[in-house]
Amino acid sequence: MASLLTLAWIYFRIGLIFVGGGYVLIPLLNHIMVEQYHWLTLRQFLDGLALSQLTPGPLAMLATFTGFRAGGFIGGLVATVFIFVPCVVLMLVVGRNYHRLKKIDFIKSTLDGLLPAVVGLVAAAAWNLGVSSLSGLKEFLILAVGFAIFKWTKISPMIVILGAGLLGTLIN
Repeated sequence: MASLLTLAWIYFRIGLIFVGGGYVLIPLLNHIMVEQYHWLTLRQFLDGLALSQLTPGPLAMLATFTGFRAGGFIGGLVATVFIFVPCVVLMLVVGRNYHRLKKIDFIKSTLDGLLPAVVGLVAAAAWNLGVSSLSGLKEFLILAVGFAIFKWTKISPMIVILGAGLLGTLIN
């Protein structure tokens, strides 16, 4: 069982870099939750990641799932609260000064420089998840169909996710 202080500190640190969406954090979350602290097995991590896609704020819900697995109800509560503390404080500060900050060239340039890194991290996360979860023809077919639907239609991601789960069950 993880200490609540450890959970709070880890999720506070994750929350500090949880800006702009959590998909870039998948490799970091995998390293911390599976490899470093062993709070989850790789399969549990992937299952939690898949289930979290059905909720608003998907990767934040993964924090709740992991916190619960590591420290029970209180652990889930601590992980959830502490992953949001940094962004709430940031939004209070930025929201108050937004009109002044958006005119600063340094801030614009910094954000422009972050974009390619974010794309690379998302690609790395997709690669790591694919290596871990694509083991046969069935998985590759579901991947191809899901990709095609996302790329060339306007069907809701929720429908695609639920459909993939149903298809995986039926093919099994």
